[in-house]
Amino acid sequence: MSTRSAALPLSRADVEAALAPIEQARMLPAAAYTDPDVLAWEREHVFDSGWIAACHAGALAEPGNQVATSLGRGSALVVRDGDAIRAFANVCRHRGHELLQVDESAFRAAIVCPYHAWTYDLDGRLKHATGGATFDPDDLALVPLRVDEHLGWVFVNASGDAPPLADALAGLDEILGPHDAGSLASVERREYEVAANWKVVHENYQECLHCPRIHPELCRVSPPDSGDNLAPGPAWVGGWMDLADDAATMSMDGSAAGAPLPGLDDRMRRRVAYVALLPALLVSAHPDYVLTHRLEPLDAGRTRIVCEWLAPADATLDEAIALWDVTNRQDWAACESVQRGLASGRSVPGPLVPREDAVHGAVGWFARQYLGAHDAGAS
Repeated sequence: MSTRSAALPLSRADVEAALAPIEQARMLPAAAYTDPDVLAWEREHVFDSGWIAACHAGALAEPGNQVATSLGRGSALVVRDGDAIRAFANVCRHRGHELLQVDESAFRAAIVCPYHAWTYDLDGRLKHATGGATFDPDDLALVPLRVDEHLGWVFVNASGDAPPLADALAGLDEILGPHDAGSLASVERREYEVAANWKVVHENYQECLHCPRIHPELCRVSPPDSGDNLAPGPAWVGGWMDLADDAATMSMDGSAAGAPLPGLDDRMRRRVAYVALLPALLVSAHPDYVLTHRLEPLDAGRTRIVCEWLAPADATLDEAIALWDVTNRQDWAACESVQRGLASGRSVPGPLVPREDAVHGAVGWFARQYLGAHDAGAS
């Protein structure tokens, strides 16, 4: 039985307003984006209880590969141990030091704490304790976490009670599977810090009504009124957009980074899929590369975003990276303006228009997480 607290500082009426049909729905109240107590609840009940994308599968290709990733209230260490991928709480059993810093990686035959050099086998069992003491290796093994791999990414569930990963991502194999992201190489990584709540970033990602006003570079290679949204899945929301007739992919000049990915049919070679794997990963799947945005809430009004471009190792992505760096910065400026409005004390939840159906899907997912707290007895 879960011992997690159900308290949530949002009213049931405000939560249910976001779950109404889109014609009657209202956005979540400003407190959902500005109140530190809401984020504290989300860290425990959304991030720690869901599946969090730890890394691209290529980061754990070889035995001894180790990566640390942020969770809700801490971090995880994921490692390749022979044919198995394992995950542990990123906490040494000696004095609690992190085994790796978040987003740090290592490649070695054992897990070594940088504080006092306590050493663990890749299966988490204590191998060596400095200081002259002898301990039972099983009593001081690293704390295991639930881990799974799907569609080319490694996911961790801290609480241990999330639905199976394949169930949470049901329906995505047809959309993202043909891109075979796990076979691609990490070509570039860039990190941004955005002065906006993590949900504002999600909501911005789910519509292109804003594109003609702030994304001229994007609109030249992908018509902002093209494509369609998909019916949301259990833990994902998304849709697709078309490429312009003279564009082979989304890049500054429309030129491709290389040949189309081999698993794509003719239809998918003319589209870009945009999918949010809730709560922490955005995947933009192009004909010749895949772009991800991994979200980490820093506080109620700040989000760290790590972008990674995945492509065949011989691809030249300079033009695509340039386009998305510009587009990202335009989006972050818009998100930061929304955050300032939400924090002004004068924001009243607004309506949605029909073309914001994917935003409605994302906000509905957030609201359903909150509604669980009220169903558990919170007021």
